[in-house]
Amino acid sequence: MNILDKIITRKKQEISDSKSKISLQRLKDSDFFERGTYSLKETLQSKSGIIAEFKRQSPSKGIINDIVSPLEVVSAYEQFGASGISILTDNDFFGGSFDDILNVRNHINIPILRKDFMIDEYQFYEAKSIGADVVLLIAACLSPQHVQEFTQLSHELGLEVLLEIHSEEELQHFNSDIDLVGINNRNLKDFKVDLQHSVILKNQLPKDILSVAESGIYNIEDFNYLKEKGFDGFLMGEYFMKHENPAQKFKEFISSVII
Repeated sequence: MNILDKIITRKKQEISDSKSKISLQRLKDSDFFERGTYSLKETLQSKSGIIAEFKRQSPSKGIINDIVSPLEVVSAYEQFGASGISILTDNDFFGGSFDDILNVRNHINIPILRKDFMIDEYQFYEAKSIGADVVLLIAACLSPQHVQEFTQLSHELGLEVLLEIHSEEELQHFNSDIDLVGINNRNLKDFKVDLQHSVILKNQLPKDILSVAESGIYNIEDFNYLKEKGFDGFLMGEYFMKHENPAQKFKEFISSVII
């Protein structure tokens, strides 16, 4: 069983447990459920294009940064020009939680991506209830039909959709209702990184769809290369989070890259 399969198996149990504890109606009654959302499609085109991620750990790297509270980090990300914030909410494999979004939502005014493994309708109501603006749909763990259905539900809830793909086969998951397409430079099954592979995939997408390069951007040269190849957005977490002061690292990076 590869890493992705292990995550999905655990996620199914986690969702079942959540459903037994918190009803759909309770999610709908949350303070954030009726709030208007921010558009990542808009901010990607008006700011730096960087979706800066708060990420404590990963299955492949273990602990990256054990900062307890994300507020100081994500506030600085916004201050220095991030287009959006990505926050991991998976606990078992990435050390995240809903509180990481809840504790920052009222303090920042740019879109928040709930980054998790979305496989059940219930999770989209969760995302809305905790103040997310965007959800991630990972093609590797969904059928094209599920992507279509979850995209429709997301839009009904006022959420934008970032579809993540990694292979040519996963191009079939794309549909015209998708807001943004992310191409993961890292293979979720073996965690190998290949930027050139992502560029080839990007060139097979419709020209009018906003594209986001995800993961494996380790330096300014990687960023500039992907920018020159036409990517509109860049989801980056580990590059900043592996430093003692992620906010300062982001500030230094943003001042050095081609925007």
